[in-house]
Amino acid sequence: MTAADNQAPEFVRGAEIEAALQAALAPLSLVVRDDSHLHAGHAGAREGRHFHVLIVSERFNQLSRLKRHRLVYDALQPLIPRGIHALAIEARAPGES
Repeated sequence: MTAADNQAPEFVRGAEIEAALQAALAPLSLVVRDDSHLHAGHAGAREGRHFHVLIVSERFNQLSRLKRHRLVYDALQPLIPRGIHALAIEARAPGES
């Protein structure tokens, strides 16, 4: 066993979330904010990080809020086990505020 085997896996970073969403949804606008510092000391903070995503994509045209969120979660599926504890999503089609 090496020292690396004893290290906890590194939590996912905002840049990785941004890259996954860029690749899957070709957003016109994307802001990924790490809000983990707001949850320091909270039990879930040990399980992963807290993120807020604001994304505007033509892929969301004519889709319900639920379907938009599913597209975001589908794009992030490989990253979720790496410590996305909470994810707040604002998914908009172009022209929506």
